[in-house]
Amino acid sequence: MSYVQLPTPPAEPLTVLGAVCSRENTTSLDSLPPLILGGAQFNYQYNDDPYRLPAKDIIRHCFEAGVCAIDTSAYYGPSEILIGEVLADPEIAALYPRETYYIITKAGRISESTFDYSPSWMRQSVERSLKRLHTDYLDVVYAHDVEFLALEDTLPGIAELFQMKEEGIIRNVGISGYPVPVLVTLTKLVRQRLGKTIDIVLSYSNFTIQNRRLKNSLEEFYAAGVKKVLNGSPLSMSLLRSQPPHAFHPASPDLKRRVALAAKHTASKNVELADLSMRYALRNWQGTTVVGYSSLYEVNAGIQAYWESQNREITAEDEELVREVHEILGHGLDEVWTSGLKENYEYIL
Repeated sequence: MSYVQLPTPPAEPLTVLGAVCSRENTTSLDSLPPLILGGAQFNYQYNDDPYRLPAKDIIRHCFEAGVCAIDTSAYYGPSEILIGEVLADPEIAALYPRETYYIITKAGRISESTFDYSPSWMRQSVERSLKRLHTDYLDVVYAHDVEFLALEDTLPGIAELFQMKEEGIIRNVGISGYPVPVLVTLTKLVRQRLGKTIDIVLSYSNFTIQNRRLKNSLEEFYAAGVKKVLNGSPLSMSLLRSQPPHAFHPASPDLKRRVALAAKHTASKNVELADLSMRYALRNWQGTTVVGYSSLYEVNAGIQAYWESQNREITAEDEELVREVHEILGHGLDEVWTSGLKENYEYIL
């Protein structure tokens, strides 16, 4: 089963996707759609020239399909600028007033190796995001990639995000990053030191056909008062596909080799590993997933994967192949890579 070009999704499936036309309570996360458009694709890391991407068509098509939320970051090159230009477009603004969609962004990470969680910089970053995105409030702001600073050093910046929440600039405060244990620890630390509860957590590559660690830690997040836990990058930043992953991918050579073997195996059954992986993640994650798209073709494929993940017949067909993929992955199943400071993994409250 491979990707096919689809027409614009008809009106009926929008209720299946959980389309959001308006929200009476804009401070609530309860109306988040099951899919969020990831803005990292509008960045040089994933595309040689993000300015050439059909950003307006991608965003409009997502909104039409009920994917009424966008996740971006100040760190993602021109992503906020490109998204903001689309949202300010008179045609888009007339069709989709601000209260009909979520804008989610991040602050604190400046470059690959530069971070600033000082209160002054966090506020400056948020104010810049407001201008770029042409809005006077942000539904969510994450402290971005928290594992790269000592956890104690993230607290001043997170406290400033909570201050901006009190001012109404931010509706929900979150943290994002890769290592699940570090994210769990920080939610507890924020509660202990700041007397606040993190509203929302985003982790990436941690609930996929290859790695299921995020789901195993949900109860710990909820016990710390977290309202929502989001799953990002269900294809693990390009790892889970038949093509080679991007050069920057941090997985071990052995894991990449095992994934390549799994991709060959699924191809022998006329199934693209990316398709199987996407359906697996969407089917088994009980919540919201962040997925990036670089073309209308990818948007259509992503929406199709969502519909297929809810189809019982396709689910039955997938189950045996998923078991075979897990066997091929062997000890690569649930394998992770180190991200951030080693001391954060060893932090004891």
